[in-house]
Amino acid sequence: MRIGIVGAGVAGLATAKVLRQVGHDVVVYDRTPDVGGVWSETRRYPGVTTQSPRDTYALSDFPMPSDYPQWPTGTQVQAYLASYATHFGLDPQLRLNHEVTAAEPRSHGIGWTLRLRRMADGGEFEDAVDHLIIANGVFSQPLVPSFDGLDDFTSAGGRVRAASEFHDVEQARGANAVVVGYGKSSCDVAFSISETAAETHVIARQLLWKVPKKIAGFLNFKFLLLTRMGEALFRWQHPRGMERFLHGPGNGLRRRMLNSVGSVSARQYKLKQLELLPTGAMEDIVRGAIGLVTDGFYERVAEGRIVVHRDRTIKRLLEKDGDPYAELNDGTLLRADLVVCATGYTQGVEFLDSTLQQRLVDDRGNFLLYRQVHPLDVPNLSFAGYNSSFFSPLNAEMAAVWIAAYLGGLLKLPEPEELRSQVAGRIAFMDQATGGHHQHGTKVIPFSMHNVDEVLNDLGLNIGRFTRARHWLEPVSPAAYAKVTAELQRKLAEALA
Repeated sequence: MRIGIVGAGVAGLATAKVLRQVGHDVVVYDRTPDVGGVWSETRRYPGVTTQSPRDTYALSDFPMPSDYPQWPTGTQVQAYLASYATHFGLDPQLRLNHEVTAAEPRSHGIGWTLRLRRMADGGEFEDAVDHLIIANGVFSQPLVPSFDGLDDFTSAGGRVRAASEFHDVEQARGANAVVVGYGKSSCDVAFSISETAAETHVIARQLLWKVPKKIAGFLNFKFLLLTRMGEALFRWQHPRGMERFLHGPGNGLRRRMLNSVGSVSARQYKLKQLELLPTGAMEDIVRGAIGLVTDGFYERVAEGRIVVHRDRTIKRLLEKDGDPYAELNDGTLLRADLVVCATGYTQGVEFLDSTLQQRLVDDRGNFLLYRQVHPLDVPNLSFAGYNSSFFSPLNAEMAAVWIAAYLGGLLKLPEPEELRSQVAGRIAFMDQATGGHHQHGTKVIPFSMHNVDEVLNDLGLNIGRFTRARHWLEPVSPAAYAKVTAELQRKLAEALA
């Protein structure tokens, strides 16, 4: 087949590589001038690093350079992905600086007609593919709040930027800066801004527990949370074996194991003294995401160079005496020359018409995808990377293997009614498990390895039990999955023989 892939981030590149290896002709479109998706030079903010350590964020058969630090920078990750594309011969398949503006199913025959725009000159043209894969990322569109008073604020010289639009700390030189949000990106941006800004304020609607990169100063957090045991600390939809014990007779032990990280973090960073101790248990917050501590953030708070306004929101932006200000919901007025919003992302497939978009989601906007890959009602279409996880590259790569097997005729899907029931059941479970924080069904945190197991068990391609058992106590190694694509190639060859 000729397969079109929208997006040249981690998922798009991994999918292109797997599909080329099993014999398909692929073309990858991206509106940015470089590969990398969220790691593109056009999108990364100063100070951004991976959330996961180097070896757990790598793709299975292409390790990151050994001289990279434990938490590579955005620049390093982008360079790694560019090297990955070159190593696996993807460069000729890349159509960078090309935006897909529309994708329509062919009225006659199988496949899609794509309308594209060249970013360099605005020229438009069409292309045709047999199968379309959406890999535009679950963090594709920054979510910037709609602030009251924005026009008056900007007329007074105030600036509002999404974190992904903030690329240089010099933009904050001498400014009174306000950062909205309290996730990792917010704290990263605030720390970077505090290098050059006159004042740096963080507006935190809710304080989140932060996981130290090294718990108690020495134990890499991956040995606790990036193992199969760490995943088992959260109740899975279909618990078995040790998971049943941990959520039954061993529940007290499980809770102490997980919440002790919060206690250690509180002592390590003196959160009570800083009046930044979150409410609730770490178990209730970390289940939706890991928020790593930004190096130096709490030290800057202790020094007074960063001021955190906890349990606050921006009520409105305004002009006062010719200067831009932000008013908080408690009436506090802050001079705000620059407001940076690190307030999350939305998922969008705006290049599909509204009818197709409605067929992809439920009435709450949750994507209806079997195995996070296969839409229920739109043929010749797959999704890649809509299984954001603690091991996003590995999850995306194994989903690409599932797509290749499906296109190769190796998969027999359940009947339509059963498919729909399973997808609805999974969304209902994730609503309960994550408190609804699953990015409209595109995030599988904290059940990263359960997702990998499901897609590979469908194909009979899961890695050996001994290796999986080792990953209960050791950090999961993507390299353990390096031979999966080769095994798929063998199965496809056998099917053709």
